[in-house]
Amino acid sequence: MESVSLKRIRPIFTLLNLVIGWHLLYEGIAKILTPGWTSAGYLVNASGPLADLFQTIAESPTLLQMSDILNIAGLTIIGLCILTGVFTRVSAIAGALLISLYYISNPPLAATGVGYASEGHYLLVNKNLIEIVILIVVAGIPTDWYYGIGKLIPKLPVGLFRKVNVPAEINHEPKGPDTGRRELIKNLISLPVIGGFAFAVAKNHGWKSHEEEGHKEAMTDATTAPTIKLTDAVDLRQLKKPIPKGNLCGVEMGRIICGGNLISGFAHSRDLIYISQFLKNYFTEKKVMDTFWLCEECGINGTAVSARPEPVKLLHSYWNKGGKMKWVAPVYPKEDDYKTNIDFAIDNGAAAAMIMGNIGDNWSRAGKWDLMAEVVDYIKSKGVPAGVAGHELETVKGAEAHNVGAEFYMKTLHSRNYWSWQPDQKKDKRIIENYSIDNYWERSPEETIAYMESLNKPWIAFKTMAAGAIHPKQGFKYAFENGADFVCAGMFDYQVVEDANILTGILDHPNFKRKRDWIA
Repeated sequence: MESVSLKRIRPIFTLLNLVIGWHLLYEGIAKILTPGWTSAGYLVNASGPLADLFQTIAESPTLLQMSDILNIAGLTIIGLCILTGVFTRVSAIAGALLISLYYISNPPLAATGVGYASEGHYLLVNKNLIEIVILIVVAGIPTDWYYGIGKLIPKLPVGLFRKVNVPAEINHEPKGPDTGRRELIKNLISLPVIGGFAFAVAKNHGWKSHEEEGHKEAMTDATTAPTIKLTDAVDLRQLKKPIPKGNLCGVEMGRIICGGNLISGFAHSRDLIYISQFLKNYFTEKKVMDTFWLCEECGINGTAVSARPEPVKLLHSYWNKGGKMKWVAPVYPKEDDYKTNIDFAIDNGAAAAMIMGNIGDNWSRAGKWDLMAEVVDYIKSKGVPAGVAGHELETVKGAEAHNVGAEFYMKTLHSRNYWSWQPDQKKDKRIIENYSIDNYWERSPEETIAYMESLNKPWIAFKTMAAGAIHPKQGFKYAFENGADFVCAGMFDYQVVEDANILTGILDHPNFKRKRDWIA
């Protein structure tokens, strides 16, 4: 007669097997269905006592291929066996050993990039260790303590090569037919769970939903507890909270706007002449989709990619997959034809448009204020907010003095506290004429701060990190404390989560001080 206690614990341990088996099986299947998945990033980033060994494996194509195969096969087979209750004990031991390698290679012995309080990281104890302990428990419990398909598989006879006659009187009393049917049904509990698993995998990986496809692919390494992503910086689990939003002339926009230089294939790179080609190779269409998706999840819901066909094509691809990034378009109006590029931007979905900075500076220097006003009016006539961008403070001052009618401004701002600033250098060259030296983008930060404080219009600050010479912790703080309503920042995908956490940390800090009112 089955004891009452056994009746109670069987469902509990059956549920434990189903959950841990599902998780490991999904880890394996997800890697199979993720094109180009490899353990290389995980091995290269190993930091534990076996770091050298794992990095050696990553450097060898043969060993790396073996590692990938063993990871995928191990997780898939171990997960399936535990889920179904087939060879559960052996599979649980194998699983504990496999995940122990993950734990040893990246032990949680120090803080992550966002501190000690990151989700899943509790100093010594992390998700990997918890899963190892669970698998040890699964390996140690008697098979009678759970249901599973494995219990329906006939066992080999005790004496494989000789017949053993067991006296009838010492046999256990056979169970009645009703009890047998009940036991059969209970041991088949894995079947509907496997069906649910297949449905979930098909929905996430097999059915091509335009919206979900782009979002699911963003987590390119398809990993959760047993393995780590290529870098913690891309891991949305590290996000503390989405960044706050402001109002740019009626358009709700995150306080950080994703800059367009990086994903457009060019950037201020000083003497690093290979950077532009690197950017073009790095930012594939999928990488741009990943970056936009990460931005949206972090509350960075706006981008300032240029009004050219290539970036716009990427935006359309993202929107077609369900993305909702808002486009603040820097437009390139020509003196003899200012309408064509503006029409192109707005017809292709721009939520706001502004005269591009170099053009704004050139027209300012030439005194073409009437032309600038005509262009601004035309943008407004298309039904979107109109702005003017410039590197020089004279561009903003002149636009105000001549009543150009700009509804917002995009103006550079950064401190002088960075390595490539040259104190003895005369700053008599306009910024766009200084590209041969490429070491300043704001000639008079104090004057910019003082003037913008008196201006009751939204201000997007750009070049706040002096083209990579200033850390976002200093650049963001300097810009927002000194009056900027938004910051336009170029970001790689692995910087997005970190930048969002930096901004919220700055704005939420009790010592954050800002003189200028929030205009947006």
